[in-house]
Parts: sequence; C-alpha cells; structure tokens
Amino acid sequence: MIFRETPLAGAYVLDIEPRADARGFFARTVDRDEFARYGLDANFVQQSVSWNPHLGTLRGLHYQAAPHEEDKLVRVTRGAIFDVIVDLRTKSTTHGHWYGVELTALNHRQLYIPKGFAHGFQTLQSDTEVFYEMTVPFHPDAPRGVRWDDPDLGIVWPYSIGAGDTRMSYSDLQHPLLKELAS
Repeated sequence: MIFRETPLAGAYVLDIEPRADARGFFARTVDRDEFARYGLDANFVQQSVSWNPHLGTLRGLHYQAAPHEEDKLVRVTRGAIFDVIVDLRTKSTTHGHWYGVELTALNHRQLYIPKGFAHGFQTLQSDTEVFYEMTVPFHPDAPRGVRWDDPDLGIVWPYSIGAGDTRMSYSDLQHPLLKELAS
C-alpha cells in the first residue's frame, strides 16, 4: 500500500498496489503491521456500509464524542464520492481546516480518518456504496456533527444542497457550527 499523509496531520490517503494478471488484480487494503509503521490503528471492530441512490447525496459531517472517538477507514465499493474530513482537535495547528479527496470504486483509494475529525461525503454518482471500518463500536449516546455549510469551514462541495433537499437528512441539517462546539 502507498500511504500519503494529508495536509491534516494523522489523516492518510491510501492507495493499493495491485498485482495484476489476466484474471484482474489482487491487493491488500489493510495490513496491521504496515498501518502501525505510520502510527495508524488497524484494529477495526466494526464495519458499516451506506448505499446512496442519488447523485449529490450529502452525509455528515459526523463524529463520535469522547470517550467513544473512533479511527475510521473509508472506501467506495460502487460509484464515487467527494470525501471530506474536518480537524476538530482544538490543540492542532490545523483545527478547523478541512480536506477533501475523491474516492471511487475504480481508483480503490481509501481515506484513514483519525480520532478528532468529523467526516462526511457527497456522492458524485447515483447508486454509490460506501464502506467504513471503525476502531470503536457505534455508541448511541456519542454521535455528533458539524454543519456541512459552516461558513468558517468554507467547504466547497461539488453540488449545492438547499433547504428541504431530500439528499440530506433532517438530523444532518441540524448540526451546530464549529464555533458552537467549543461554547
């Protein structure tokens, strides 16, 4: 695997190194020892999938509150997304910065998201399926979020979302602004 650290310390884009032949290819997507060399936790205890029938669907920005913070590995098994992370670590020099990367079923790219980040995505194709692996199980009291359209974040999403748009959940529309998290 090829590990490229993003501008947000601790978050990595991972590309596979396929071994191809006439049948197609084979490649590792997780290697606990290799992850450890980069200080990444690959002890995934839960997997989830989201299916999104519509182009422009926006999910996020989500995270789990302490003490249930999670590391997450995200990839696309069908379709394509614009995947976004936001650094929520108050002591980080990149607190409040965001990073986005295109993950597709064809590029096989993965995004490793460490604890202390919010995560969301917007679909770039209809019929998109996203696969997640987490190091901490979902806890029903821990889900939190940050507004996808927080003007202080200035995230540039590929498609606009308006009030009443069914491509976004009601709960995601209610998330606070980043500056409201600290108050």
